[in-house]
Amino acid sequence: MLIAALYGLITGVLLCLTFGTVFFSLIQTSVERGYRSGIQIVLGVVASDAFFCFTAIFGTSFLPQIEHFDKWVGAIGIIFLVVLGVKNFFRVPTIASEDKEDEPRSKRSMVKLFLKGVALNALNPVNFMSWAAIATYLRTKGRYDLAEMIIFFSMSLVGVFGTQTALAVYAQRLRQFITVKRMKYVNVITGVVFLGVAGKLLWEQFLK
Repeated sequence: MLIAALYGLITGVLLCLTFGTVFFSLIQTSVERGYRSGIQIVLGVVASDAFFCFTAIFGTSFLPQIEHFDKWVGAIGIIFLVVLGVKNFFRVPTIASEDKEDEPRSKRSMVKLFLKGVALNALNPVNFMSWAAIATYLRTKGRYDLAEMIIFFSMSLVGVFGTQTALAVYAQRLRQFITVKRMKYVNVITGVVFLGVAGKLLWEQFLK
């Protein structure tokens, strides 16, 4: 059980250390609006990962049997990422001050950031495939039973939450190095990443 927990925690941390859409969106949001806003995105990511882990452990029989379901998800994800990418090119850069960070956020704003985290994570089919591949490996090669699987994936989620929360908190330290002009470059880079992932999904889902 302890080995399963340790491996799960390490897996969760390693899955976060990729420079994808969630990483750049998390850094951007934390610098612009404060780490509390970044953590709302983290909660959305963890919620969608928890759903992926559940389906990886117990199967997908309860999901609606929609023909070409993966294609629909991929198409929605592509549109979502393209919209976010284009918006970033025209986004007016801001940097949260200490006073601004302490200001209470509206529930609507928090929910919006939470849903953004869910969407960024869930609308990329690769994320679910990663969890499903891990579950398959644990069953076949690792010979994990159900209890070990639950512990592994639970600790993976702890690793994801802890790592991404740390990224959100420490992103505020970048403020002393980031000017509004440099933040504009961050927005452009983030937009390019969004469009790049959208292009990758388009190739893999429809053109390959």
